[in-house]
Parts: sequence; structure tokens; C-alpha cells
Amino acid sequence: MTRSRGNLSHHEELRLDYLRKNIYYLNDSEIEELDYLEERLQGFVRPSRKASRPKTTYSELPSYREDHARKYESYDAYPDEGDILPTYPREERRRKVKGPKKEKIKKQKVKKQLPVREILASDTVQEEKVRKPRKKVNWFKRIFKIIIWAILLTLIGLLFMFIKGYSSIEHKAKPETFQGQAARDGVNILVLGTDGREQTSGEGIRTDSIMVVNINNSDKKIKMVSFMRDTLINIQGNDYKLNLAYELGQQNGNKGAENLREVLEEFYGIEIQHYVMIDFSTFATAIDTVFPNGVAMDAKFSTIAGQAVSSVEVPDDLGFASGGKPYQTIQVGKQQMNGKTLLNYARFRSDDEGDFGRTRRQQEVMAAIMTQVKDATKLFTGSEALGKVYALTPTTISPLFMITNGLPAALDASNGVVQTTVPEMGDWVDAYDVYVGLGLEVDFVKYKERLAELGFR
Repeated sequence: MTRSRGNLSHHEELRLDYLRKNIYYLNDSEIEELDYLEERLQGFVRPSRKASRPKTTYSELPSYREDHARKYESYDAYPDEGDILPTYPREERRRKVKGPKKEKIKKQKVKKQLPVREILASDTVQEEKVRKPRKKVNWFKRIFKIIIWAILLTLIGLLFMFIKGYSSIEHKAKPETFQGQAARDGVNILVLGTDGREQTSGEGIRTDSIMVVNINNSDKKIKMVSFMRDTLINIQGNDYKLNLAYELGQQNGNKGAENLREVLEEFYGIEIQHYVMIDFSTFATAIDTVFPNGVAMDAKFSTIAGQAVSSVEVPDDLGFASGGKPYQTIQVGKQQMNGKTLLNYARFRSDDEGDFGRTRRQQEVMAAIMTQVKDATKLFTGSEALGKVYALTPTTISPLFMITNGLPAALDASNGVVQTTVPEMGDWVDAYDVYVGLGLEVDFVKYKERLAELGFR
């Protein structure tokens, strides 16, 4: 016999417990059955023998006895309509003995439970409404991206203006055949200053300055070595001055820079990858373009005829060619020099130091340019004019090389510029060349080792 517990029979309670435990695995009819039992439990649905119940098919059990079957004859058969939970037979009610009346207790209003379908749907909605955690803003990445974009836009602007200036020159200078060799540390560039004025090549042009600049090395510094042009070198059994090597190469198939590269590699062990030849007018134009306010210099001269000087009269070839005076006065001390003044200062050799003093001043000028050109605004404002200068300058340096190596080199210049002169002051023996001109005889083995120590290889 089935006992009654509250509004549900024992069988219904077991069924309710089963359905609750398997709520997420129920089919449609079982969900409706669960809803019905939940409402019965809360008292919202009274049991009725006439109530609609879900269609349920039971197989006859042969083991039932007649007397057992007669016991339930008084109950109605299950109707076939609706999908509501069937009403189960309950045991006969026993008559209770009336006891003392108890005070009526007000029933608390029980909140109607939501159907199982709505509960499952609400759980899904709540899961969807769960907000994803907000990602933290990585300010470092944002700032880094901004810097990268700023650099890229600057480079694009520089390149555009440079190409514009380069394209405006109709007759562009053509570089010579140059078999450059990569250095072991950094890039070695041969810088030649010619006394051919506005010419770019041809016989009779000699190098007024010979310099090798080493950039992008492991020391993160700019290194410069200047070779005194009167240094004697032996070519095919004859002694020639170093600056004549360029002219001899020009006479041999327009290979002046290549011939000078081979000489420096043979006598000093320097491997040079690129060259650039600058004539005086091009140099002055480039300086005035990049430095409209001039280059800051601290002018220094040696004694003249044993006397200290406060100013010097220097030859002014460019000014004289333009209808000016043949000489220019340069004061000793700090000042801003334009392109023409800077050129005249670097070329002066009439003090007591002679060619050595001129070589030293050339290094001062190059160091000042490299350390002051690191301001990117100077390059941006003068990039168009630099394109024009580049078009007029014979060189194996490409615009791409200038972009990828020029900016790092300008940054390295802030770490210092190492300057060396070969030979050093007084470290030579006076001798004569094949034309009976006074030259300098030096110890090449000594300076080859010295340059290797400095990183020129």
C-alpha cells in the first residue's frame, strides 16, 4: 500500500525525486510531468480522479490476481486525453478521531515555481549575459606603435622629398667602376675631396683630401682616419704621392677611386666597401642646405712664422670665382660657419703645421657635421636639396643605404668620433717623389697594425 506524504503519494515523491535529479536529461513529456508534480507539491493543483493525465500505456501483468485487481475497480480508468501526469491510486482514507480544535495558522503565500522549461531557458540567458572580463590596456604597446608609425612616416617623407630633388637634375653624375670589399667590422667609406671645382672627373684632378670613415661598427662610434696626401707610395718601382694615385687611375679607364682603394688596401690593409667624391661647390651647397644657420665650429690655427694669430686670411676660391675677393678672413674661436667658410677653413694649409694642420681641420669639420646632423628636422627640411646634391655626386652609396645606415650612424656620432691621422705629427721622414717633389716616407707596417687595432680592416 502506498502512503501519502503531503499532497503527493509515496510513488509520486519517488518519481519527483528522480525527475529532479535528471532535470537536464528529460524529454518534453517528462518535463511536463515534472512541472505537474512541482505544482502538486506546492498545493496549486489538487489531486482529482477526473483530471487530465498524460497518455500512458501499461502492459498487463499476468501475475496479478483477481482479488488484487478487484481492489482497484472503484477507480476510474486513465483517460487518453492530455499529457498531464496520471492520477495514481491512493489508499483508503481512515476516519480520524477529532481532537481539540487547533488555532488556524495563516498559510504563507507560496511563490509559484516557474516551469522547468523557463528555468532552463533563464539559466542559458544568464550565462550569455555574463560579461567577459575587460582586457587591460597595454599602454607600452600603444606608445611603441605610435613611435614606429612616426618613424615610418618621417622616413617616407624624407624619401619622397629626396627623390623629388634627385629627379629634378637632368644630367646626373655616374659612379666609377668600384670593386668594394666588405670590412670585418662596420662599413668603410672612402671620402674624396677633389680640387677639380665643379668638374666630376677627368685628367688633372687630384684629391685634396683622402679620408676613410667607418660607421655602424661594434663600438657604436664613428671612426675617421685621414691620410696625408703627400705620403709617398711605391707604384711599379717609382715613388708617387698618395693623391696622385687617383689621377693615375683616371688615366687608366676612369678608375681613379678604384685605384686609390687598391693602394690603401695594399699599403694599410683597409677594406673599403663604398666611395663618395665631393667637389668644393657641391660641399658648400650641401652644408648650406642642411645647416641654414651654419655649422658650429671652434676655429683653431697653428702659429704662422712662429707667431700666434687671432685671425687668418684664407684663400676663397669659390668667392673669387663668383666675382668676390680672393681671400676671406676667419677669426679664431667659436662661430657659425656657412658652406663656403667651412670649406675654406678645411682647405687652409699655410700655417706652421702645413698639410698636417689641414688634415686635422678636415677631421674637425667632418666630426662637427656628423654630430650636428643627427637632428632629423635638418634632414627633413633639406632632403629635397640633398637629393639634388646626391644627383651631382659620384658615389656607390644608394639612397636605401643612406636610409638604413645613415640614421644609425648619426646616432652613433653622439657617442663620439674617433679621429686618427696617418702619419701622426712628426712621424715621417722627408723624401722626394719621382718628380722631385718633397714627400713623406712612413712606416707602413706600423700603421697597418695601428689601423687594425682601431677597427679599420
